[in-house]
Amino acid sequence: MRNLTSTLCLTLAVLLGSAGTSWGAAFNKGVAAYDSFDFATALREWTPLAEQGNALAQFRLGWMYVTGQGVLQDDKTGVKWYTFAAEQGNADAQYSLGVMYVLGKGILQDDVYAHMWWNIAASNGYEDGSKMRDMYAKTMTPTQIEKAQDLARECIRKKYKEC
Repeated sequence: MRNLTSTLCLTLAVLLGSAGTSWGAAFNKGVAAYDSFDFATALREWTPLAEQGNALAQFRLGWMYVTGQGVLQDDKTGVKWYTFAAEQGNADAQYSLGVMYVLGKGILQDDVYAHMWWNIAASNGYEDGSKMRDMYAKTMTPTQIEKAQDLARECIRKKYKEC
């Protein structure tokens, strides 16, 4: 029984380790392609990773859709990928969601949610998140700021899900 348990644990460790390795290799191949302006290859490498839950690939796909690099420009699809990545704690995606909310691109314009996402990005070490949050706070009412702060606390408490 002990041998079976050890074998199962070892097999699981190898499978999980190799999944991370293949994710890394495919992600890096996508980065190299993107950096070479080969957006079709980047899209081909990152899409399966994003669909499997890789937050970095999700963020990069969001960026491609928002900027129209290698795909038809589509803010709603960009917001979708940013949201998936943000829900996993990706501060770049959290910051980018704030931008999408403040501009009303791919989502209804909402300064409160923009402030919330920038606050969350800042709490995850994204320095520009605090800069944008503070800059836009000057245009918001105290009630809006309080609501945004409450939403940010709740979102963090829920580990970024359903924010």
